[in-house]
Amino acid sequence: MNADTRRRIVLAAMDLFAEKGFQSTSVADILSRTQVHSGSLYHVFPGKQDVLAAVLEAYRDGIEEWLLAPAWSGVEDPIERIFALLNAYRTMLATSDCTYGCPIGSLALELHEPDPAIRELLAANFENWTAAIHRCLDAAGSRLPATIDRRKLAEFVLTVMEGAVMQARTYREIGYFDRNIAMLRDQFDRMLREAEAVAA
Repeated sequence: MNADTRRRIVLAAMDLFAEKGFQSTSVADILSRTQVHSGSLYHVFPGKQDVLAAVLEAYRDGIEEWLLAPAWSGVEDPIERIFALLNAYRTMLATSDCTYGCPIGSLALELHEPDPAIRELLAANFENWTAAIHRCLDAAGSRLPATIDRRKLAEFVLTVMEGAVMQARTYREIGYFDRNIAMLRDQFDRMLREAEAVAA
């Protein structure tokens, strides 16, 4: 199988897992979407679990190209970059009538007992996302209080995003996402004011 065919399979699986979930997507669904023969698929991916691993590796390796760069285009302020990234998820929700959100979060919730390799890939994806937020927080420098644990704050931002997406998808109502992000924005505004007051 050439690299282009492998990529087609991975991209098709990404879409299908996002639309239907991992468990509800069959190998036949992937073959139908790609028009690839089963022998070609099984030559590289012995089973659906191997396709899942390739999908998670693609998300892990593609975070900059697929998620961060588009969300941050034209946004220089590190705090605003955080909210621009969150707005990218809002756009995915709004344009899908609140059916599409964070693919990693959805897979993590669906796969209650993933095998160690899959769990490690899920964790690596969350770590990449958290690290990107952590870099933004570090870049904010003295604009944030010195007492703030920026790693923990980055993890909290991830938690808010995932929870906001989950609620919006459950209720099929974007307002749940918006209210959670508004509360997060309020917390950031408080931290910015606190640091400004200390510096004054």
